[in-house]
Amino acid sequence: MAGCVFCGIVAGEAPAFRVVDEPDGVAFLDTRPVFKGHVLVVPHTHLVTLADLPPESIAGYFGLVRRLAVAVEAGLGAGGTFVAMNNRVSQSVPHLHTHVVPRTKGDGLRGFFWPRTRYADDPDATSYADRIRTALSADPA
Repeated sequence: MAGCVFCGIVAGEAPAFRVVDEPDGVAFLDTRPVFKGHVLVVPHTHLVTLADLPPESIAGYFGLVRRLAVAVEAGLGAGGTFVAMNNRVSQSVPHLHTHVVPRTKGDGLRGFFWPRTRYADDPDATSYADRIRTALSADPA
């Protein structure tokens, strides 16, 4: 869809630190992560909300989200993950996307207050994407 930044990333027309591109979706680092390694997962097709995701795509899309949650923990040594999705309200980009945020005990994340951080530079971001990608490829599921 013209003007959608996530469609631009999916099409390779907008820059992103891609973690994976598979038939079920594309995952890339959030440019304003809650914590470094915060990944966004989007379907290839422009959809706005979860209700727009065709029933036959649910297993594949959320299978990818599940695999990324495992990879974020393994690749970054996180204690867990926070997996979330907004539908319209607080949806900064109107393209269906799922947040996979690395968590550690005592990280300060409380409720839905999401402080944002930045990567020091492109190599810093690339190193996080690479670590998650490596862990994702190690998951046999």
